[in-house]
Amino acid sequence: MANFDMNLLPIALAIFEERSVSAAARKLNMSQPAVSIALNKLRTALSDPLFVRTSHGMEPTPRAVTLISPTRDILQRIHTDVLASEVFNPATTSRKFTIALSDIGEMTFLPKVLDRFQRDAPGASVASVSMTPLELNVALENGEVDLAVGYFPDLKNRNLFQQRLFSHDFICLLRADHPIRSRKISMEQFLKLGHAVIKAEGRSQELFEQLLIKKKIQRRIVLSTPHFMSIPFLIASSDLVVTVPRAVGASFAQFSNIRLVEPPLEIPTFDLRQHWHRKYHKDGANVWLRTILAEMFSGD
Repeated sequence: MANFDMNLLPIALAIFEERSVSAAARKLNMSQPAVSIALNKLRTALSDPLFVRTSHGMEPTPRAVTLISPTRDILQRIHTDVLASEVFNPATTSRKFTIALSDIGEMTFLPKVLDRFQRDAPGASVASVSMTPLELNVALENGEVDLAVGYFPDLKNRNLFQQRLFSHDFICLLRADHPIRSRKISMEQFLKLGHAVIKAEGRSQELFEQLLIKKKIQRRIVLSTPHFMSIPFLIASSDLVVTVPRAVGASFAQFSNIRLVEPPLEIPTFDLRQHWHRKYHKDGANVWLRTILAEMFSGD
């Protein structure tokens, strides 16, 4: 039985139900000779004629009758457990989704994502994590992280898919009642002011710093910090200026005594993308998560 061909079972079932080799062939979309050959193989394997031609059609032997019930069970289990696609229902899921977010990700993405979850997946939860590129590659592969969303130039694993969501740029922040009142700061003002500089784990801030080095622009740095969250309090109570990704600046301006000012030089934009592993490309939950992110943020 180690060499038994399981593909013969559907043919036996079709002959049993149709009581005819030719009718079974039509049902299975096979040729009649192919069904006859398969029946002969089955007879040899089980040492029984299985079906006998009578005036009422192909009648099953007792051995064939005992074969049919387990055959139906086997084929049904294959259909439901193996072949059927898993249907993900966000409305009933209690799954925790883990998203790796870059430095600006939580401010840009999480509020809208949580609002969408409350409407469409009220039983689900979200975990935001921060990892090194090496750790993140492994976490995406083993399913510890569902998506990496943001600016991740170091994610270059060939087994990772990616989708661009939108392009982003930079903005300067001043306190609302700062002496500089214009909507765009001049280069002269930019160089005279004291600057706060964020040296965060994320890579997006590096783009601005590298541009300044390339153009040989030297600021007067008064404060360096690894944390974005202290920036609104520092800027609101000083004459300092800081340059941050626009989404960060827009978030701070909503809740603090902060004003947005265009920078004095043209700064290249950068793309925010979502990344996922090839293993989970067809996973229903992963498909749903990245689909709603694309709906909410593509083209922003």
